[in-house]
Amino acid sequence: MEQPRNERRYTYADYCTWDDGERWELIDGVAYMLAAPSEKHQRVSMNFTEQFLSLLSSNGRLYAAPFDVRLDADGEDDTVVQPDLVIICDRSKIDEKGCKGAPDLVIEILSPSNTRYDMWVKFHKYMRAGVREYWMVNPDDGGVMVCMVREGEFLTAMYDKTDTVPVGVLPGCEIDLENVFEDM
Repeated sequence: MEQPRNERRYTYADYCTWDDGERWELIDGVAYMLAAPSEKHQRVSMNFTEQFLSLLSSNGRLYAAPFDVRLDADGEDDTVVQPDLVIICDRSKIDEKGCKGAPDLVIEILSPSNTRYDMWVKFHKYMRAGVREYWMVNPDDGGVMVCMVREGEFLTAMYDKTDTVPVGVLPGCEIDLENVFEDM
């Protein structure tokens, strides 16, 4: 992850004018350039995608990066992120620009350049915005940390590459991590 462009604060309107050949995120108006994902990162993302697509019906929609999620769309509109994967159950949040508001499930696949950013900065932003479930995935060891809010209570669970993870926002659905990490 590169350092912010400069000390200036940006809005989503500014973000929309930037070069489409570069990937950026805004967190509270601060711009962060995103590095291209590694091959392992992409493989993990595709394996998750395959499993989620087999589970989803009319319960929600799955989107993969780059897909804009405007967490502050009804406020200052100074936060836009591109999570690796999102599930959106409320289709009224989907518009031609991406997701307006908090998705139901966010998955971030960690890499050495973004671990602190995803585990600290984005974690807090997602929780404040109302994301119901946030998965942080370590592609190197197959670990998955699931953070969720249920009935006003914050819960955390840890899984390893041999576990099956229940998908809280899709009751009855589970992701088999052995299938996600089988070719690693």
